[in-house]
Amino acid sequence: MTMTPPTHGLPGLRGTDHIGFTVPNLEEAVDFFVNVIGCEPFHYLGPFQSDGDWMQTHLNVHPRAVMKKLRFLRCRNGASFEIFEYESPDQSRQQPKNSDIGGHHIAFYVDDIDASIAYLKRKGVRVLGEPTVRDTGPHAGQTWIYFLTPWGMQLELVSYPNGKGYEKETTARLWHPAIRSYDY
Repeated sequence: MTMTPPTHGLPGLRGTDHIGFTVPNLEEAVDFFVNVIGCEPFHYLGPFQSDGDWMQTHLNVHPRAVMKKLRFLRCRNGASFEIFEYESPDQSRQQPKNSDIGGHHIAFYVDDIDASIAYLKRKGVRVLGEPTVRDTGPHAGQTWIYFLTPWGMQLELVSYPNGKGYEKETTARLWHPAIRSYDY
């Protein structure tokens, strides 16, 4: 199947390059994402700080915020991660819930959700509830479950090895690890 790229939106948009998020301890986060999730570590940057208003003007953070360091990780076929550790006079150390403004989660596609859940439990990761299985609707065929990082960030496992229900009604597709461009 071949799709024509959209003619609206950002000129030349190809997809998501990276997802950036801030953690309380960069080394703990890198250890978790590398040794539990299986991401590949890349380079460090930082520290960054400014005596002027650069941090506020360019990053919308407190002008005296210090980006202590950041690290890039590659996570197989999805977007890369840019993980930050900040220190700031007005910093909130509360992890947002999904229901909070700015709440979020990151979902990892896995081929075998039961094996992945068992693996996380063996690693001592807090898994929330039991898998949710979708039998009807646009997400029929999908199974998902949330889990938490050691610092409380919400993550999700998702799997739909035989596709999703909506695929029976359209040739358009949401991102999937097996699909890499508009040539599908």
